[in-house]
Amino acid sequence: MRVTASGLAVAGLLAVSACTAGPAPRADAPGSAPAAADRPAPASAAASPGASGAPVLTVDQAQAALISEADLGVPWTASDGTATWHDGLLKATTAQPDCQRLLDALYADDVAGAPAGPQAVVTLDDGDDAAQLRYQVDASHAAGLDRTLAWLRTLPGSCGRFTAQTTRSGVELVQVADAGLPVLGDARQGLRVTVTWQGSADTDPSTLTLDLAVVRVGDDAIVLTTGALGTLPSDTTGQALGTGVQRLAQVREKGRAQA
Repeated sequence: MRVTASGLAVAGLLAVSACTAGPAPRADAPGSAPAAADRPAPASAAASPGASGAPVLTVDQAQAALISEADLGVPWTASDGTATWHDGLLKATTAQPDCQRLLDALYADDVAGAPAGPQAVVTLDDGDDAAQLRYQVDASHAAGLDRTLAWLRTLPGSCGRFTAQTTRSGVELVQVADAGLPVLGDARQGLRVTVTWQGSADTDPSTLTLDLAVVRVGDDAIVLTTGALGTLPSDTTGQALGTGVQRLAQVREKGRAQA
């Protein structure tokens, strides 16, 4: 189902702040996620090799490992700004701690925690489907990423269905399911998050469908979120990850050869 501009009365498609490199983590998020104990210690781009033996990614290498609109094809383009459903439907609170941690992580674009080294981000829009994709490459630590992946695997059980109170739109129903990612990288986990808002006297009901994926490649991470009001574009997550994992592996191999 394609969502037209007239179907976006809840929040519109895009906010006015232009940023092709993607939104930075939000200082006003309701909390921080993952928990501080799960975050790897900060390190510089010139840090010693990670646990895999490969040199830590440089800023240029992290940028080179990103995907672009050319990898996804029409109708994907560089982003005009942050999709306003991001604030309207993801800034919310719930009494369940693990579910709150998930909402906070999605809202703050901070699912994998602070990277150990450089981070690169790109945000793309699909105007035909009112969709937005955020793609992130982090120089990280395998142990910290594996803790994040283990936590994500528990969420379809612990947060399969819960309600949350938004700051703008009232109560919403959130459902979390395993996204069933293909075998990519060294470890991975994907979630399908569906947020349903019943609307009000002045607005129609709406459903946000959001795919979240974290893939570990050696010590480094790919974090992908893609969402749309309605139905997500077909196989965008798989296409983006397939291209991105291969590109990150090539960048890592080139860095190893030059070390």
